[in-house]
Amino acid sequence: MRDTIKVLLLLGASFALVALEKTLGERALFSGLLAVMGMGVTLLKTNAPVAKRISGKFSKLWVAAEIWLFVLVGATVNIRYLFSAGLSGMLLITAALLFRMLGVWMSTLGTDLSRKERLFCMIAYLPKATVQAAIGAIPLAMGLGSGETILAVAVLAIILTAPLGALGIELSYKRLLQKQQS
Repeated sequence: MRDTIKVLLLLGASFALVALEKTLGERALFSGLLAVMGMGVTLLKTNAPVAKRISGKFSKLWVAAEIWLFVLVGATVNIRYLFSAGLSGMLLITAALLFRMLGVWMSTLGTDLSRKERLFCMIAYLPKATVQAAIGAIPLAMGLGSGETILAVAVLAIILTAPLGALGIELSYKRLLQKQQS
């Protein structure tokens, strides 16, 4: 069977599992998302070469899906809320990024990484975009009163950190990382 067919089958089964969980509601005795992850892990453990090829196909599919994700988030955000989140939103994002950088630093302490490499890891973890775009609109979709504000702060995080992280990586990798001799 061709890998494209396998991708379509996996994608269809994944959507079916998530939809089944939603349809069954509280009667569901499983998590659709965990079942999807379980399928991926099982495939990787039972047939790693096929899993790697299928992963490549999904990566190509993700390029288009990611564009749609950002288009839909951009269409959903209310610009007035974006401006109203302003300073307090930026302070919240800054505090969260500082905690994230501290977490990255602490998680690399017991490794063989040098101080410069750990600093680069902290910079590399600055960009925030895909996850914020994916989950930023969930509170709005759930009808929460603060949904518009949460989405606005998520979009603000994308606008601030994606270029900042990309610039930080570009400006620091030559100074902080050394090319390994092979």
